Amino acid sequence: MNAWPAMQQILLDGWVLRFSKGFTKRSNSIVPVYPAFKTETEETLLDKIRYCENLYAREQLQTVFRLTSISDRNTAQLDELLAERGYEIRERCDVLTCPLASTDQGSAITLLTLEQWLKVYCYLTGMGDPAATLHNLILKGIAGECAFAVMMEGDNPVACGLGVVEHELIGLFDIYTHPEKRRSGLGRRLVTGLLNWGQSRGAHRAYLQVVDDNNPAHALYEELNFKHSHEYWYRIAS
Repeated sequence: MNAWPAMQQILLDGWVLRFSKGFTKRSNSIVPVYPAFKTETEETLLDKIRYCENLYAREQLQTVFRLTSISDRNTAQLDELLAERGYEIRERCDVLTCPLASTDQGSAITLLTLEQWLKVYCYLTGMGDPAATLHNLILKGIAGECAFAVMMEGDNPVACGLGVVEHELIGLFDIYTHPEKRRSGLGRRLVTGLLNWGQSRGAHRAYLQVVDDNNPAHALYEELNFKHSHEYWYRIAS
C-alpha cells in the first residue's frame, strides 16, 4: 500500500479505506489489515460493510474489497459475508517474490523523471489524459525512492516499468512492453535492470503482482526465480 498509495485513506477498525477517484482497484478498495477484536461478530462486520458502502456511494465509486489468502479467520468470515451480499470475485492476482542476486544482465535501462516516464507509459499503453492525470497524482504520492525506467531501441521507447524501494524490498509496477516487441527478451532485461537498481539501493528481495491467468508474465518471472508468496482477489458490489 505504501508503494502504490491512494489519494486519500481512512482507517476504520483495522480496515484501510482507499480513495483515488476510481483510478485502479488497488487504490480504490478496502483492505482489511488487522481485526478490530480477536473475534469480530457477524453483526459488527455487517455494520462496517454498510458504513463502507455509504462512503463509497458518496464518492460515486463501487464498493471494492481487496482480500488476501494470508489473512486470518475474520477475513475468511468477511469473504463469506460479502459473497452473501452479492459481491462478486474479480481479478485474482498472485504475489510473487524473489531474493536479489547480482547479475550483469538488464543494465541497459534508462531512468527518466516521473513526467518523462508517464509520457512514455501513455504512448505505449494508449492511456488517455484523464487517467494519466490520476496516474500522475498516485505516482507523485509514493514516498519511497522510485526508478522510472524505460528500454529504448534507437530513439524509440519499447518497454517501461516502475521500481519502488522501501526498506529492504523493491516492488515492481507498471511493467509494459510494446505489443510488437514482446517475446524478444525486452521484458526480462527491463525487470533485471530494475532489480539491479533496487539492489544498488539496499534492497534484498523483490515482489510484484500478476493476474493469475497472465501465463506469459508468469513464465517470465519464473525464469527470473520469482516464487509464489500468496494471492489476493477483489470482491466488488454487483
